[in-house]
Amino acid sequence: MKRLLLLVALLPLSAAAADKLSIAAAANLIYALEALTAEFQRTEPATQVTVVTGASGSLVAQIENGAPFDVFLSADLEYPQKLIAFGRAVPRSLTTFAVGRLVVWSTRPEIDVSALPALVRDPRVRRIAVANLTTAPYGRAAREVLLKLGLWPDAGPKLVVGENVTQTAQFVETGNADAGFVALSLVLSPRLKDKGRWQEIDATLHAPLEQGAVLTLRGGQNPAAARFLAFLGSPAARTVFERFGYRVPAR
Repeated sequence: MKRLLLLVALLPLSAAAADKLSIAAAANLIYALEALTAEFQRTEPATQVTVVTGASGSLVAQIENGAPFDVFLSADLEYPQKLIAFGRAVPRSLTTFAVGRLVVWSTRPEIDVSALPALVRDPRVRRIAVANLTTAPYGRAAREVLLKLGLWPDAGPKLVVGENVTQTAQFVETGNADAGFVALSLVLSPRLKDKGRWQEIDATLHAPLEQGAVLTLRGGQNPAAARFLAFLGSPAARTVFERFGYRVPAR
């Protein structure tokens, strides 16, 4: 009888936990996630979803220090693999859900974004925004492009570094930078799509921005987290990713 009472007492707590989902996501996903969570909650209206965005490396540090996230959506595969290696994530849950695209963007009409070398060397371009060159995959990709094209000596003195790619876009949007390397998903968002001009960077100039999702150890005990991870590969989610300029892996 005592065992039965204990089970009955625990059931409401388990159900409540399953209906709450905490997501840590790379900053490039900030606008796409609004659409993604809306689609997810069409079939999961009772699930309470909370989202925190930031540079992938910063989010990993938070998870390693015990931050209560269930799902981690990274701008690369390296950071989720790091969590797995440190025993902070479920190994078999790792999946590539999208491939990001890097663009150079400017809101100044006189700045030509079509030729990167000319843009970097243009004396009117005094500040070029990039995401954190260490913790943000889009920042690392921008650095890789500049080095590969031999533009680092010219670009280095002009760089303005944002904590993450969303802050980098804010620098460009507000005029605190004349141009910047940002995620295509941001400039295609409803908020920014009519502002300025952008040019996609040749993807062969940097490592692929393969975006990986993984369940944290906490998320491995949360059925709602597993359902969200499965949802990322659904037709509805793939449509959202494509709308925001991501490439989606073949299924």
